[in-house]
Amino acid sequence: MKYLMHYLQTDMQKVILMGILAALMIGLSIASPNFLSITNFTNVLLKVAIIVIIASAANLLMITGNFDLSVGAVLAFSGILHAYMSKHGVPVELSILITLIVAMAWGGVNALTVSVLGINPVIATVGTLFIARGFAFLIARWDGGANIMMGLPRDFVDFGRDPVFGLVPLAIVVMVAAVAIFIFIEKRTALGRKAYAIGANLKSAKLSGINTVGIVALLYVLVGLFAGLSGVLQTSRVGLASPTVGKGLEFDVIVAIILGGTSMLGGVGSTFGMVLGALVVGFTANGMVLLGIPFYYQTIAYGVILIGTLLLSQKFGTRAKA
Repeated sequence: MKYLMHYLQTDMQKVILMGILAALMIGLSIASPNFLSITNFTNVLLKVAIIVIIASAANLLMITGNFDLSVGAVLAFSGILHAYMSKHGVPVELSILITLIVAMAWGGVNALTVSVLGINPVIATVGTLFIARGFAFLIARWDGGANIMMGLPRDFVDFGRDPVFGLVPLAIVVMVAAVAIFIFIEKRTALGRKAYAIGANLKSAKLSGINTVGIVALLYVLVGLFAGLSGVLQTSRVGLASPTVGKGLEFDVIVAIILGGTSMLGGVGSTFGMVLGALVVGFTANGMVLLGIPFYYQTIAYGVILIGTLLLSQKFGTRAKA
């Protein structure tokens, strides 16, 4: 009965989010004549796409009761690494492949420290954040500057800028694909069922024979992979690699996930809810920019949203303990 009530509460949270999203879009369409333009919607979706791509994997990780604060730094490192290799003679396709493998290795480091060594996810992934960010600065320095922009091959930007079928930016297509993949995983696969079981009751999951270490480790690797892919997409699209990009992205991801109804304690959540949360965050930020709200007020508003999501998590994200 307790779990039934919890799921009903989570579904109600999604309904509330859809209502908020509808109210935002109606209000902003009235307040700003530029809001309903195709250009504005494309820009919002491109920004939201990076959050959703990463959060698709990070959401399932949080359902197990774990999370990753290093995603922004891994994104920055991946963008810098890809640009550096492409600039210095590595074919773009091979550079992308190598970058994704290295990004998965960052996820593997998190998997080792959290799943195998038992270090608290906050401490472990913040450590990875600093290390990855530091290597990003180091690679930029090897190249001789604060970022990498000059000397990139002509086909470097093709991956991020060429629209699919001449219509839709690749980042948006990847976002839709990531959402579809993880909805399928959570609804139809053993990986999804085991992730929910681990988050709901870790001890029971172990006793039932689930390889809890392996499942959590795999999810950390997937989060690293999607953070790396996002770094490649972002860098290719803007034609610039900077070690400072992605700062605060980890909080965008966490806010989208929690706002979407996933509990920080694990056991409950959904990809669809996360997408709703990301859209609310994305359109809220876009609205503040269109209305000319100064940056410092935007920062205050973002802090309010973050605290609000944590309160929502406490209200809707409680679960039974083992």
